Amino acid sequence: MKVLNALRVTAAVHALAICLQPVFAGVYLNGSPSGLRLHEPIGLALVFLGLAQLLLATVWWRAGGDRIAPAVSLLIVAGEVVQVAMGYGRQLAIHVPLGIALVVVSVAFALRVGRRQAVAA
Repeated sequence: MKVLNALRVTAAVHALAICLQPVFAGVYLNGSPSGLRLHEPIGLALVFLGLAQLLLATVWWRAGGDRIAPAVSLLIVAGEVVQVAMGYGRQLAIHVPLGIALVVVSVAFALRVGRRQAVAA
């Protein structure tokens, strides 16, 4: 139960942070460099949040939880690593659509984990 709650919190924070990324990118594209000063470190932090989410999802799965959770978390982390690389490489043709996909998958994951019932010990 504690692992599921920790996973729920991590997934919710992850989803919130990833939803803010397009806002900060838009602020930057609107001419304010402060948008990029926020977009970059949050993007890097998302990778670490994703790794924490992957760890918690794996522990939850091993305790009898959803077996899809670690796979989706791994997919999210891998996407975020590619996303960071494409951002630094200014490969916007990949960075933008991948970012949209990551937002959708992260929010869907947070909602799915939020609805799951705890496994009886």
